Amino acid sequence: MSIFDHLEELRQRIFVSVLSVGAAMLGCFAFSKELIMVLEAPVKAQGVRFLQLAPGEFFFTTLKVSGYCGLLLGSPVILYEIIAFVLPGLTRSERRFLGPIVLGSSVLFYAGIVFSYLVLTPAALNFFVSYAEGVVESLWSIDQYFEFVLVLMFSTGLSFQVPVIQVLLGQVGLVSGDQMLSIWRYVVVGAVVAAAVLTPSTDPLTQVLLAAPLLGLYLGGAWVVKLTGR
Repeated sequence: MSIFDHLEELRQRIFVSVLSVGAAMLGCFAFSKELIMVLEAPVKAQGVRFLQLAPGEFFFTTLKVSGYCGLLLGSPVILYEIIAFVLPGLTRSERRFLGPIVLGSSVLFYAGIVFSYLVLTPAALNFFVSYAEGVVESLWSIDQYFEFVLVLMFSTGLSFQVPVIQVLLGQVGLVSGDQMLSIWRYVVVGAVVAAAVLTPSTDPLTQVLLAAPLLGLYLGGAWVVKLTGR
């Protein structure tokens, strides 16, 4: 294929990706109130009430939630289009290596989001509610609440990509499994620092709950690199 044919193919694949994400966002917007009720569930039982502090705040919040959820639902299509574009230029060994990497990355990303929703988000929010109990009433801005929850979920999903990065580094020969395991003390400190940066809250409980799986994922990735002979 000529360079112009490649550019035309790239344009078509970008168009399909944008169209898929846009359709997913519209679908999510149609059920945006139901999605918001699901995301409010971690603190609804704690008696937290949500307010819109400005005209249209709830409307723009639904747009934000629909955008995040649409991007999440449309990401498999984006990933497929990227793979289909680069696949013809890869060797047979690179193609065998690409499948497990893509599958592992996708599974870990969604696992990070589920872990954040089921563990991190309730722990962080319950900490704040319990800390303020008996002193102030929990009336939260709907926009700031979802900014907190969505950032926490997506940052957790991205942080769960650590083993994928390790395997890639091991495959290209930059770092061996033994070298990764030998610096575990620095990794403990790095996991704590990364958790403090990634979590939008400042409470130590949320940071520990994120640092622990990050450390486990790093050690697991190091052992995978070591067992594969890298």
